[in-house]
Amino acid sequence: MNFLSQLYFKFRRMSKAVQLFLLLAGPGLIVMIADNDAGGITTYAATGAKYGYDLIWFLVLLLPVAYFVQEMTVRLGAITKHGHAEAIFSAFGPFWGWFSLIDLSVVNWLTLVTEFIGMTAALSIFHIPPILTLVVVIIIMSIIFLVGRYWTWEKITMAFCALNLVYIPAAFLVHPQVSDILNGFIPSLPGGFNNQLFFFLMANIGTTIAPWMIFFQQSAVVDKGTKKSEIIWGKADTFFGALFTVVVAIFIVIVTGTVLKGMDIESAAQAAQVLMTIHPAVGTLLAIGLFDAGFLGAICISLASSWAFGEVFGWAHSLNNRIREAPWFYIFYFLMIITAGMVLLIPGAPLVIITLFVQVIAVTLLPATLVFLIILLNNKEIMGEYTNTPLQNFVSYTIVTVIILLSTLYSLSAIFPNFFK
Repeated sequence: MNFLSQLYFKFRRMSKAVQLFLLLAGPGLIVMIADNDAGGITTYAATGAKYGYDLIWFLVLLLPVAYFVQEMTVRLGAITKHGHAEAIFSAFGPFWGWFSLIDLSVVNWLTLVTEFIGMTAALSIFHIPPILTLVVVIIIMSIIFLVGRYWTWEKITMAFCALNLVYIPAAFLVHPQVSDILNGFIPSLPGGFNNQLFFFLMANIGTTIAPWMIFFQQSAVVDKGTKKSEIIWGKADTFFGALFTVVVAIFIVIVTGTVLKGMDIESAAQAAQVLMTIHPAVGTLLAIGLFDAGFLGAICISLASSWAFGEVFGWAHSLNNRIREAPWFYIFYFLMIITAGMVLLIPGAPLVIITLFVQVIAVTLLPATLVFLIILLNNKEIMGEYTNTPLQNFVSYTIVTVIILLSTLYSLSAIFPNFFK
């Protein structure tokens, strides 16, 4: 009886811990799963079609990278109670503050365009006109944004995050060889050092960690009201988010690497269309997942920009504020989504090229954002006992160095095509 009592007591403790985690989880899971946005799905689909399973090992390496970067935003937001844009202005002054804000705004707007590209392309597979998709999506995004409370917005968004897992059953439906997949976990550079490989490596980095994610999660932590005592739960939230994003990415690579290897795939929509002719169920799941990915990315990226501008200009900038309490916060949000959506109506716009190159642009501009973040996390006056440890600094600076190195190598290979041959 005593044993049963102890077992029941442990179960109750575990149950309460899980309930507490689910209550405090949100920003980490949302930002990481939303990171598998339309551009990300396109990047993973194209990677699998081009290299099969050969770059799975690289995706695995991105898990700790994503975690270490985003975990810093949890501590910074919980301690300072400031969003990232506001923290940069306070610590580095107006020049670097405006530099970061303009950098963020340009990349976010371009990325938002790619989200609408992904959503319209996904539903076009089901013969839904792009203009109809744009109108309906903007209406739904507006309703979610206007629900009036951060907690309500978060739970609705988490429901869309769950839909992002449709790629997992899709991978099982194509019956991949497990032994071949395991070989993909062994590091290799298929085709050797060349411009194309650099492009894919940078695109995968750019879609796993991006400037908007740093701004979004820190502002979300503040808007949610995360306390110092809850930082440990925020870290767990971020870790599981990073795990989910990499797992989903690997399953997308498995799908296209199994069925489409050797094909030149320019977009996830194209991959879904081809899969429709080979395996309709898998093609349908890929199309649904692409729409969901674009939708998640759109609601998070547009909100990240609105939060950042609200922080800098001193507007009321919380989802807990009504429209009359924070008019400019809401105006900026609607301006972002409407103008980004309108790009798709421009005849002959190079949509596929925009989608792929936005990932590379994002990773090229990422080092500056990371350096600001690392400096802030090492400021004892701001962070106190929550400053970075030597290990965290080592990992962080290594990430920055590798990104700069890859960017430089990519530039060299683009200017001198035969440099690495």
